[in-house]
Amino acid sequence: MIVHVGRATSAALTEIRHVISFLGQTLHGIVQAIRRPKTTHFGETPRLVEVAGMDALPIVFLLNFLLGFVMAYQAARQLEKYGANLYVADLVGISVTRELAPLMTAIIVAGRSGAAFAASLGTMKVSEEFDALRTLGIGPVRYLVLPRLLALLIAVPILTVLGDVIGVVGGMFVASTSLGITPVAYFREISAAVHLRDVGTGLLKSVLFAWAIAIISCQQGFATNGGAEGVGRRTTSTVVGCLFAIILLDALATVAFRSLGW
Repeated sequence: MIVHVGRATSAALTEIRHVISFLGQTLHGIVQAIRRPKTTHFGETPRLVEVAGMDALPIVFLLNFLLGFVMAYQAARQLEKYGANLYVADLVGISVTRELAPLMTAIIVAGRSGAAFAASLGTMKVSEEFDALRTLGIGPVRYLVLPRLLALLIAVPILTVLGDVIGVVGGMFVASTSLGITPVAYFREISAAVHLRDVGTGLLKSVLFAWAIAIISCQQGFATNGGAEGVGRRTTSTVVGCLFAIILLDALATVAFRSLGW
């Protein structure tokens, strides 16, 4: 058992080192793309934004609505005991904008788009399309990774904002049906309790999550070997790695924001 744990730890540290190295390559590719924009396939970005963003809207809407609904429903009975029904708006608004909407949206995108990016790039790797790009003098990182990174940097914050709105609506549904709070009173309390800073911290988290999903999924795709079995293995590793990175970044960002008084 100790040997197994040691091997697993060593493998995890090796993967982290590879991800950090790939991040450096991506940053270098960004610099090169700024100097020579034509070497980057930015024309692919709108389609990738649609795949990562528009196609994820239904599940993002449903999940965030249910999160706001369940949170308000669970808090309703306790708030009623103290005659603090109206504060359900504060609870739902702050928790959704600062934490739940960015986190759950990123998890959805990691499971959908992150896995899809890893699978598509892994298939290209095993079919030697990367070698063809290098033969043409085109860097695969610059040509394939940057459009995907840009697409996630656009799509994830937008999905997060929409998740904020629909999560608040889910809380309003419970407030109006179970607590006797009118929608006008609910949204008035939301506007007083939730500040631009709360929405901003959630958006900053979403940007960090987008970076993590893009880097990990693309790195796993580039590291694929062994044919179709290797593609499946790397796709699974992408989802696991993205979820771990999202939770870790969320914890670190929360502590950092708290230290800064945000």
